[in-house]
Amino acid sequence: MNRKSGFTLIEILIAMTIIGILSGVVGLSVAGYLRKAKLEAARSQIKTFQTALQMYKAAHAQLPNTAQGLEALCGEPKIPPLPKEYPPEGYLESRNLPPDPWGNPYIYLVPGRKGEPCEIISYGSDGEEGGTGEAADISSGQF
Repeated sequence: MNRKSGFTLIEILIAMTIIGILSGVVGLSVAGYLRKAKLEAARSQIKTFQTALQMYKAAHAQLPNTAQGLEALCGEPKIPPLPKEYPPEGYLESRNLPPDPWGNPYIYLVPGRKGEPCEIISYGSDGEEGGTGEAADISSGQF
């Protein structure tokens, strides 16, 4: 008798089903962590902007206005009031203002919506005001 060793079709299908189930469970778990990571990244960027704005205010006795925006932290503003002795390296490591983790621009308001001197907002994953979960707004007024 000549027996050939190998796997049957049923054994291969069972193995593929188990791998599919395991990858689905792992995939869902990883997706949850990615959502949380994006929220934390947005909060971290907003805190970095707040620190840079404090340095800007200490050097120029005022915050950039809404028209100058957060771009005033990356390069010398072209819109009045123009700061005197703007540092050539700016106030952020990057010469370009980074978008939020979802690729949308940050919103900068002077004064803030609740009376703060300024407010920095990310509209979350949907890029629109309001929302819940991952689409919820993240504001510097929250922390």
